[in-house]
Amino acid sequence: MKINKNFLDLEQNYLFSTVAKKQREFQAAHPEADIIKLSIGDVTRPICPAVIDAMHKAVDEMADEKTFRGYPPEQGYDFVRQIILQKDYLDRGIDLQLDEVFLSDGAKSDCGNIGDIFATDNTVAICDPVYPVYIDTNVMNGRGKNIILMPCTKENGFLPELPESGVPVADIIYLCFPNNPTGAVASREYLKKWVDYANANHSLILYDSAYEAFITDPAIPKSIYEIPGAKTCAIELRSFSKTAGFTGLRCGYTVVPHALVFDGTELNALWFRRQSTKFNGVSYVTQRAAEAVYSDEGQKQIKESLDFYRENARLIFEGVTAAGFEAFGGNHSPYVWLKIPEGYTSWSFFDALLEKCNVVGTPGSGFGKMGEGYLRLTGFGSRERTIEAIERIKKAFGK
Repeated sequence: MKINKNFLDLEQNYLFSTVAKKQREFQAAHPEADIIKLSIGDVTRPICPAVIDAMHKAVDEMADEKTFRGYPPEQGYDFVRQIILQKDYLDRGIDLQLDEVFLSDGAKSDCGNIGDIFATDNTVAICDPVYPVYIDTNVMNGRGKNIILMPCTKENGFLPELPESGVPVADIIYLCFPNNPTGAVASREYLKKWVDYANANHSLILYDSAYEAFITDPAIPKSIYEIPGAKTCAIELRSFSKTAGFTGLRCGYTVVPHALVFDGTELNALWFRRQSTKFNGVSYVTQRAAEAVYSDEGQKQIKESLDFYRENARLIFEGVTAAGFEAFGGNHSPYVWLKIPEGYTSWSFFDALLEKCNVVGTPGSGFGKMGEGYLRLTGFGSRERTIEAIERIKKAFGK
């Protein structure tokens, strides 16, 4: 028996596992420390009442022989996929079909699993800095040597530039907007350039739209399919985790249009084959919860939580800039991308922030080489703790 040696090319630990380990070690050495976490993008507000009510009803159904449900359909029940299709796409003028929507246990899973249907010799273009799952899963699948890193810097607004002529064509392109970790958003004009590039080169865009609910400006696209030509070159991945607080419940969906045809084969058919073999569907209770998100009451309630997190991000951004830091994001995004002071590395500033303020962030270098010199803070904490963290940072590092 031989192992998959691609795993040996990975960092020993996943970024957020390392952050959590350092926090535990610090807490053990300083049991009196009152640590505030502004690191991982995990929500803190409870799931809204409309969703909880739907889950209670679904649980009761599972207790009755007449309404009991067993294995769910591979792509999800029609009742939830139909409302996703209607509310997220058809009502916004985007023409898609029901069988192009695949329900899953979250965007992270789909981001990692979608690579199963692609050849290992494809060239993959990924932003730097980036959500680590994009790179790690391609390394696991044997595409580690075929990765092209696209620098995202202050100078280019943290928006990757199209590959120059003479550079290998990117077969697969990962884009994430609003961006994790930088908080950058993309205009229609900018996304149109990528769609045109992908169609011209017969490339595929994997568009991670997990944070689209944080966008409040109608001029900023929430879906890649708002861009003409995207259905022939893009897969979209979405999540209920940040939209509706499902981080502990787990649900998301991926859209694979029939118009995506490569090597004479529809990607929709390949993804269906992969999912029906390696994934056994989302629980009935969870699917009823996802359906309830789209109810009038559900929409009103999740908006309250989204507004709460947006306000936290605004407070963090304004607080750290008032303290003399340069910062980005915090608008249309739950993340603030903080430029760290001179004399520190991302990890040494992480340590200093933990020691001086008892506040945990995420070192920018953990997101890639171009993340060095930055630290990510999240707006997903409680209001009281978020304000306390800001005051501690001002006191320790303010100018």
